[in-house]
Amino acid sequence: MLKKERYKLFVEHFSAKQPDAETELHYNNPYQLLVAVILSAQCTDKRVNMVTPALFQRFPNAKALAEATPDIVFDYIRSISYPNNKAKHLVGMANMLLNEFNDVVPSGIDDLQKMPGVGRKTANVIASVIYNAPAMAVDTHVFRVANRLGLTNGKTPLAVEKDLVKNLPEHDIHIAHHWLILHGRYVCVARSPKCDVCEITYMCRYFERLTAQNERDKLKA
Repeated sequence: MLKKERYKLFVEHFSAKQPDAETELHYNNPYQLLVAVILSAQCTDKRVNMVTPALFQRFPNAKALAEATPDIVFDYIRSISYPNNKAKHLVGMANMLLNEFNDVVPSGIDDLQKMPGVGRKTANVIASVIYNAPAMAVDTHVFRVANRLGLTNGKTPLAVEKDLVKNLPEHDIHIAHHWLILHGRYVCVARSPKCDVCEITYMCRYFERLTAQNERDKLKA
């Protein structure tokens, strides 16, 4: 199957099955999403969602967070991975948000990446979720699923990002990020992908190769 056809089938399937796919992080405004995404680095959304209610109650806006110290913030996020660094990043981010961006979360990838704790993946999440920009955040789920499906042969997150942005319809890029993440989180899991319940094995390169290998094994038996 040609890559172009895989992309077409991918978009058709998820447009029909998950037309309203969205992030599983809980937030009420751009500031809260920015905080949550910074916390989610190498940490599950479920864990982040357990921590943020108390954090947002104590620091409801960037001004309150900027006036805190990393030690105080640490007490609220101690169960998150790398809490020391993330506490410093959050306070630094809040100060920059106030002082350089007038308390408005920027939409540009370059501007977003100026803030502490915001790498390219985080910036792409904010741009796509808040501003519906054609930005593709590549985490471990997106990287794995895109390669397994045959949407890319990219060996690095940046290579996968460029391939997806190039080949997906521009208006679908922001939601395709969620399609890939959710499929990787619940079906195409890392160690034992649930091919028996997957609805898109008909377009999956991994499944094609797995089926071919099983046939070869049968012939050898």
